[in-house]
Amino acid sequence: MSFRITGLPADAFADLRGLDDAALAARGVRRVIADAFPGYPCRITLEDAQPGEPLLLLNWTHLDGDTPYRGNGPIFIRENALESFDAADVVPLQQRRRTLSVRAYDAAGFMRHGRVVEGEALAVQIAQLFDDDEVAFLHVHNAGRGCYAARVDRA
Repeated sequence: MSFRITGLPADAFADLRGLDDAALAARGVRRVIADAFPGYPCRITLEDAQPGEPLLLLNWTHLDGDTPYRGNGPIFIRENALESFDAADVVPLQQRRRTLSVRAYDAAGFMRHGRVVEGEALAVQIAQLFDDDEVAFLHVHNAGRGCYAARVDRA
């Protein structure tokens, strides 16, 4: 089963670039500086930031629908990320090195399945979840902190 993993669209955060800390705080956003690697996963590039690199920490609605599964939570984005990860049949290193929660949703945004998997096994889990014809898309979250990581669609 061919799949496509995508990061968040960089242009969704264009209005935050270049704002000072006070302007960011007024929007509920905080600037942080990566102090370890790995540890600060950018949800646009699907890469971990390097130590010393600035990121923005903000709340993101990852499942925006009128269902009980509507969800949002904290994410990091590289402040200067301009290009989103978008690849078929490639699991980014950022996901391969983490324990993940994979959630399968139908077209109406209702969860059909949920799995916890080591990142190295993500491609196999994706194929198994897409065996269910009712599954329209997957969301990947970091299992430890529960933060949204990426979206997976059929390619």
